[in-house]
Amino acid sequence: QVQLVESGGGLVQAGDSLRLSCAASGRTFKNYRVAWFRRAPGKERDFVASITWSDANTVYADSVKGRFTIFRDNDKNTVYLQMSSLKPEDTARYFCATGPAYTYWGQGTQVTVSS
Repeated sequence: QVQLVESGGGLVQAGDSLRLSCAASGRTFKNYRVAWFRRAPGKERDFVASITWSDANTVYADSVKGRFTIFRDNDKNTVYLQMSSLKPEDTARYFCATGPAYTYWGQGTQVTVSS
């Protein structure tokens, strides 16, 4: 079993920055990529970014490239999502996920960007 706990969400203005955290625990969680997803009201869940624990290989959605950075701290077992130049369309609940086919999910953290 893998446990994921997100934190760091909040209400910010357009252009601001925010850092989300995803603390991981449990057995063998470092065998899998960790990804951030988001779900805006009335929309489907979208992939945002992912990273591997071993070599920090990263993948980004086109919509966040150049604005968001995913990175991890192996000692703290935590994956971060640094979000910059936030836009109102980034407003969503952000989730981290891991495991085979992203089996394990956290409870999410809300990010609201006002214009």
